[in-house]
Amino acid sequence: MIGIRERLAFAVIALVGAFFIIRLVTAPTYTDAYYHLNAANRFVTGQGLTDPYLWTYIAAPDQLPVPSHLYWMPFTSLTAALGMVLWNAPQNYAAAQFFLVLMLAGTIYIGFYLGERLGQSRRHAWSVGLLTLFSGYFARFWGAIDTFTPFAFVGALALLFLGFSVDESLPRRRWLIWIILSGVFAALAHLTRADGVLFLLVGWSVLIWSLLFHHQSSFKDRLFRCLVGILVMTFAYLLTMTPWFIRNINLVGSPLPVGGTQTIWFTSYDDIFNYPPDSSPATLFANGLTDFLASRWLALTNNLGTFIAVEGLIVMTPLMLIGLWRRRHQSFLRPFWIYALGMHLAMTFVFPFPGYRGGLFHSAAALVPWWAALGILGLDDVIEWVSKRRRRWNARTAKRFFSGALVLIALALTFALNMASPRASSAPTTLYQILKDQLPADARLMVNDPAQLYYFTGFQGVVLPNEEPDVIPEIANRYGVRYLLLEQVSDDGTVSGAATSKLWSILTSPPDFLLPIPLPLSDVRLYEILD
Repeated sequence: MIGIRERLAFAVIALVGAFFIIRLVTAPTYTDAYYHLNAANRFVTGQGLTDPYLWTYIAAPDQLPVPSHLYWMPFTSLTAALGMVLWNAPQNYAAAQFFLVLMLAGTIYIGFYLGERLGQSRRHAWSVGLLTLFSGYFARFWGAIDTFTPFAFVGALALLFLGFSVDESLPRRRWLIWIILSGVFAALAHLTRADGVLFLLVGWSVLIWSLLFHHQSSFKDRLFRCLVGILVMTFAYLLTMTPWFIRNINLVGSPLPVGGTQTIWFTSYDDIFNYPPDSSPATLFANGLTDFLASRWLALTNNLGTFIAVEGLIVMTPLMLIGLWRRRHQSFLRPFWIYALGMHLAMTFVFPFPGYRGGLFHSAAALVPWWAALGILGLDDVIEWVSKRRRRWNARTAKRFFSGALVLIALALTFALNMASPRASSAPTTLYQILKDQLPADARLMVNDPAQLYYFTGFQGVVLPNEEPDVIPEIANRYGVRYLLLEQVSDDGTVSGAATSKLWSILTSPPDFLLPIPLPLSDVRLYEILD
């Protein structure tokens, strides 16, 4: 057994390790992170949960500013804002990361607990805890003001409480407590990511599973527990979600914006920038099954790579699958593997483009401590199998050696990935400084990344549409946009970045409604949009 001092010692290591990993990131570097941080900054400075720009036209209101988080969920921004309020440091990135440190430390300790519970030894606890700390590709993103760390923490806890709720070895007197906590953390997961609602569905599934296949009590008793469990879990979920539902009903007329379901029907990822957003079953099946099958195959091949390289760190992938297969009948692990399977299927076959373009990576954060535990258990299984065939092997020594080796491999990979990653800067680029000097303070721009533009300049705006140039005046009039900015213009007359390929003709044949504005940069084109 592990004593309280050892637990406290690991908790301190988890907290210190989490702090250093979180602080590897000192500024946002991509759209999601800019978005969540901008929303937190605006909330702290008294502007409410609002966006001064549009990064997608899905479910977009008719004027700027707009209510925030009509596509993404608010928990990340709220925790970042709470950190800034707690430290009385508005718009301070380190303060925004405060709760990320605590949540990552909590996630690492969940790994330590899972190692002890599933492996029943000190070696398992420390190995799994350290594998969760040295998490490879994820380490580069734990410090981003994004959903990675919050979802890892609340998602892993949701699975833990769901496991407790159906664990046949635990006393029944605490059953309702686990059910309530399952509903609460399913809601927190949903408030972090839209696909977090899957945790509630998993909760219902495992309770129904127990009704159908658990034979240690009468059917009447099982039916009662199933119905009570579903009702209590759902009530706890709804109670936690109610403030957000009320806010959305008041602003958009429904508990949750439904525009995001359009992503099911995308034929390419750039459809997220369509104006107007017109993805539907008709557009997906316009060419028969060709686009449907191509999109799902593309997601399958990419998501398989994410599973092997990101979730399993390559070397651990077969081990964690072996560990899960040999323990697939354990009731405690049932919520985990149902969620893992359902999430991967959803991100591949239901939401293929958002899934392979980052959705799976984000959502898999909740699996990190669980996969680490199963990886160590699978390693033990392989060593046991080998030792039965090689009598000269000392299985106990081999387990210690290879567990340590696996942790060192994870450490080396984590270190290499983070050393190769350039440090972000919070200072505006030359382009943004020029724009601030040349344009009015209230200028609104049509640009590739309006969240990044706002972070560095304060300019409002909308995203470049995935359409032909003739839609520009309509969008400009609707949102009061006066300028169009094309970045990363190459010598061959094309533009790098999302949602711009249909606009390339502007570079060679600007429409009459666009007036070029000279800039001292060769790879940028700025235009005034005329009335």
